Amino acid sequence: MFYYLILGLQGYCIYHLIKNRNEYYWLFLIIFLPVIGCIIYLVTQVYNKKEANKIQDNLTALLIPTKKVNDLKKQLQFANTYQNRVNLADAYVEMKDYENAIPHYEEALKDTSQNDFHCLEQLVICYHSLKKDDLAISTAEKIKTNTAFVKSEAQFSYALALKNKGQLVEAEAELRKLDQRYSNYDKRLILVKFLIEQDKIDEAKTILQEMSGELQHMKSSNKRLHRSTFVEVDRLLKTV
Repeated sequence: MFYYLILGLQGYCIYHLIKNRNEYYWLFLIIFLPVIGCIIYLVTQVYNKKEANKIQDNLTALLIPTKKVNDLKKQLQFANTYQNRVNLADAYVEMKDYENAIPHYEEALKDTSQNDFHCLEQLVICYHSLKKDDLAISTAEKIKTNTAFVKSEAQFSYALALKNKGQLVEAEAELRKLDQRYSNYDKRLILVKFLIEQDKIDEAKTILQEMSGELQHMKSSNKRLHRSTFVEVDRLLKTV
């Protein structure tokens, strides 16, 4: 029974692919990864076409994770420019290959004619991800007065680095800057857990209640996207 269900699902996906003239690589995914491939195809091409391009980009990066890096390496070899080096470093960060990203950002920073904010911002993320929190903190402190630093991923990494180093007052101050309604759900959950650890239960509960209330006004697609976060929100509301 299950076998025929998979065949039927594959048949529908292939029919939809041909009818809508979608990219041919979907055919390989549907045939060689029948269950996973069909689910991905249905979600991206049938159920939620609006977000298809974004998900397809992520899928491509998953299937051929080094292609972009290899292309950018060739560009850098051909023209050793600041921008080519930063582009390669950024590609390493996208792959979460922080070890290889760091030397390129540090090399790019030697060009003092360029705006160094982006490289420093990315280095904060890299250093923290590799548990080099002292470096993450000292780098962040060079740019934390920049308005673009506020509410960024680098600021979040800075906050977590401060927490890891026991600078709890400073860490809380940074995490609170990320407490923005209808956004930053994962980061706000980290703030909640931080407050609970500090026995600031009432403050944590207030944020949890705000987040739970925001769920009621979300579109279905956003509810699905943040489902795991809000499952944890509900769990914490029952325990704090």
